[in-house]
Amino acid sequence: QVQLVESGGGLVQAGGSLRLSCAASGRTFSSYAMAWFRQAPGKEREFVARFTGNYDRTYYADSVKGRFTISRDNFKNTVYLQMTSLKPEDTAVYYCAVGRDWYGSQSSAEYHYWGQGTQVTVSS
Repeated sequence: QVQLVESGGGLVQAGGSLRLSCAASGRTFSSYAMAWFRQAPGKEREFVARFTGNYDRTYYADSVKGRFTISRDNFKNTVYLQMTSLKPEDTAVYYCAVGRDWYGSQSSAEYHYWGQGTQVTVSS
């Protein structure tokens, strides 16, 4: 059974940092894209960052570029999201996801395994 478990969320002041982790179990995902999405109250789920399964390419939403860094440890079957210079508008539930192929995309429809989410709250 595939399971993704996020951790590392919490309450932080604006300008602060957090590191999210997503541990996958049930199968190996080294050949698949892994991504982070987020969903704020009353808003649709939106793409944050992704790491491809091959060639180690990373992609970011414009809103987080330069502040967030996605990384993965295939040995641990874990993906991370280092978040710095956090803003109140970063407040959301953050989800990790595994793509249907190695490349992934910014569309949530291209991901078929999801974690339960971890809350990130940034106070002003």
